Amino acid sequence: MHFVLPADVDDPGSPSGGNVYDVRVGANLRRVTVAGDWPRPRDAGALEQALAGIPDGDVVLIDGLVGCGVPEVVVPHAGRLRIAVLVHLPLADETGLDAGVAALLEAKEGQVLRAVGAVIATSPTAAENIRVRHGLDRVHVVVPGTDPAPVAVGTDGVSRLLCVASITPRKGHDLLVRALRKIDHDWRLECVGPRRPFVGTLPEDDRVSFPGALAGEALTSAYGRADLFVLASRNETYGMVVTEALARGLPVIASAVPDALGDGGLLLPPGDENALEAALTRWFQDQEFRAELRAKALARRAVLSTWDESTEDLRRVLASLRP
Repeated sequence: MHFVLPADVDDPGSPSGGNVYDVRVGANLRRVTVAGDWPRPRDAGALEQALAGIPDGDVVLIDGLVGCGVPEVVVPHAGRLRIAVLVHLPLADETGLDAGVAALLEAKEGQVLRAVGAVIATSPTAAENIRVRHGLDRVHVVVPGTDPAPVAVGTDGVSRLLCVASITPRKGHDLLVRALRKIDHDWRLECVGPRRPFVGTLPEDDRVSFPGALAGEALTSAYGRADLFVLASRNETYGMVVTEALARGLPVIASAVPDALGDGGLLLPPGDENALEAALTRWFQDQEFRAELRAKALARRAVLSTWDESTEDLRRVLASLRP
């Protein structure tokens, strides 16, 4: 079995939930990395060459970021290879796309997904969305796993907030910072994630820090010193950072992550700055509310799936493509 991935999947300077997922669930697959400015490459020759080099009848998993925007490359191989496509985020759902570009990407993605043998999403909500929008009979679900982690100690139990996400419009840092600035409390917000030009458009506040992308012990320490995890995303297909926070028993206030959060925290409507401000105000002022969110996080922590379970779920989907 082969797994076709973007070439930067292991780049420590550009970590993402999608890359982490690919590396963890694809550990037992034969990795094929392809360079290109996906999903709209100027030249998709690397992907064409990679697929052409795979023997007839082999099972191939393609990351949707690589394959969904180039049906002219993927679809001709769908007859001789047993292809599955992993969709982390529908291409047209990326924030800030021109309407014409979004419509084109939507059409291209549909051509690819309707041609291949299996489509995989990372959450039940995302799977149903993909099934309906592209007229598919079925979309498989393989949710991300989590690693065991110690319960976060925090600081004073209230004031230290953590957001782990790439600094892009889709992740809603602008909403989060604006909401916090309206609240009278001595809070601190640490925004961990690759720095993007979008940082320069955010409201300035010396209580907000942007340490960049963290990994290993540095990321573990960031989780450990947090009192509350906050994610104000406008759109997500799962939200792995939420389950990483819950694995540490961190209280969570988040939007657009119903499957990752489950009943482990407070889910807000995406893009609703007023709801975010109200929830954070309550967090700072209401001790019983804080205790409730901590209890919910600890209960969710006890039932999170593991990466071994996710890997086995993926293996079963790919095995079903064999005759």
